[in-house]
This record gives sequence, structure tokens and C-alpha cells, in this order.
Amino acid sequence: MNLPNDPMILLSYINTQLRDFYPSLEELCHALDIDEGQLCEKMAALDYHYDKAANRFL
Repeated sequence: MNLPNDPMILLSYINTQLRDFYPSLEELCHALDIDEGQLCEKMAALDYHYDKAANRFL
């Protein structure tokens, strides 16, 4: 899966996917064949971290 390169667009895309289609980050990563650790690192560089209760990066 080709993800957006721009970090803010990536954040928006991932949060939208989580909100609309996936009940957890783990399921999103599995379905889209994304490395969860790498995704979390990219989001952490923007100071966003996955919140399991909210099911989104905050």
C-alpha cells in the first residue's frame, strides 16, 4: 500500500481509516500491510501518539 508521504496528510489518512473502517491500529496495519512500529515512529516525529481508547493518533 502506498501511503501519503506528507506527514500531516498521512496523519489525516490514518485517523480517517481508523475512524471509518478499523477498530484498532493493529487491524489497520494488518489489513493495509503497514509496519505498525514504523507508522508509530512517523507519527511520533509529529508528536502524535496512538490512543487506544480513542482509536486515533492524538
